Amino acid sequence: MLHKITRLIAGGESETLDFKQTISDASKIAKTLVAFANNKGGTLLIGVRDNGSISGIRSEDEKYMLELAGTFYCEPKINVTYTEYEIDHKTVIEAKILVGADKPYYAKDKDGKWWVYHRVNDQSLQASAVMFQVIRKQNRANAEISSYSFIESEILKALQQEKPLSLQDIVNRINIKKNRVIYSLAKLIHFDLVAVTHHQKLEFYRLKP
Repeated sequence: MLHKITRLIAGGESETLDFKQTISDASKIAKTLVAFANNKGGTLLIGVRDNGSISGIRSEDEKYMLELAGTFYCEPKINVTYTEYEIDHKTVIEAKILVGADKPYYAKDKDGKWWVYHRVNDQSLQASAVMFQVIRKQNRANAEISSYSFIESEILKALQQEKPLSLQDIVNRINIKKNRVIYSLAKLIHFDLVAVTHHQKLEFYRLKP
């Protein structure tokens, strides 16, 4: 029977799984912790190369860096639980991050600035203004929407075409201030009426089928 970690690796990196050969920078790994906490939670496999081969960890530094990142580089703090496994005489750490109960979570960069990240496929990306509002709304119950505001109705009309639109596309089409569009668009995404797609790290929106 294949080892649990070997089966995970075989599935490849994803929205909830990330490989790290090593951890040498607490501020960098904090981005991944925050992205998982702001999404569905996730698992870090440390001692695994991007191509899925096992390198193993060489010291206790990875555990220290995980704790440092979760405690001092994440706000609110993120608790990381981890388990060590021996595979082919190499040590791999499986670190688990639960979905956050106090979204949004922020990661501090080397300049002391705090940023929100979220998980898109196998990447941890800085949240756009729209996704920041969506993440904020995730702490609330996802009840059905009973009626649409004027702006929400205009956004839905603008998205009634096959090609996904960027935020600026929507603003240009309905001629309403961007900050008002951002809030209403986030609400429509929260209620699962609008889907978010990404192309080369750019964000686009379309109606859900």
